[in-house]
Amino acid sequence: MELSENTLQILRNFSGINQNLLIKPGSIIKTISEARNVVATADVTESFEKDFGIYDLNEFIGVMGLVDTPSLKFEDDFVTVSDSSGRSKVKYFYAAEETLTSPAKDVNMPDGDVKFTLDNDTLNKLKKAASTLGHNEVSIKANNGVLSLSIVENQNATSNAFSIDIDGEFKQDAVFNFIISISNLKILPGDYDVEISSKLITQFKHKEIPLKYWIALEKTSTYGA
Repeated sequence: MELSENTLQILRNFSGINQNLLIKPGSIIKTISEARNVVATADVTESFEKDFGIYDLNEFIGVMGLVDTPSLKFEDDFVTVSDSSGRSKVKYFYAAEETLTSPAKDVNMPDGDVKFTLDNDTLNKLKKAASTLGHNEVSIKANNGVLSLSIVENQNATSNAFSIDIDGEFKQDAVFNFIISISNLKILPGDYDVEISSKLITQFKHKEIPLKYWIALEKTSTYGA
């Protein structure tokens, strides 16, 4: 088996959510942060044969770079990573499942109270503003019938703030202030369909590839009709 560049890109992204990973048989790869406030799942083109535990995902990705055109052969206790000639090989042992943090069950996303599209350009602007202003929160509020995404220090009304207004779907009489930590927005570049539930959870669905993230809202979030 060879891993596609898209799958390697997903693995690199998942390593930012959790350093370890448990791959189950099939084509679905899932991860969850140690704090259990970020869950991600991707449907990749490869189909894995068996359980495959990786304790250090960055190390595993580095192993892929030790050989050209890495090919994977799964054994009982390890995977052999070979180059195109078969002369260079790496024996990489599986990690025990009990040493890994993995999602125990699928996320059951409640109905979204707010829905919108977050394009890559807007996401980059929000992250740049957060870095410039030194804030770590995105505030999502209704503003004259449109959504306002703001980089703020939510507990300081006089803090400097950056905001972008976008179109969205929500009850026109709803009053809400949904807060997402920038540090939890470890998502692949791209455009996303976003749903936010007053149950304090968000879903980010990539528009081009079968990839989803569920990110918990901060407990300071509020919602009222």
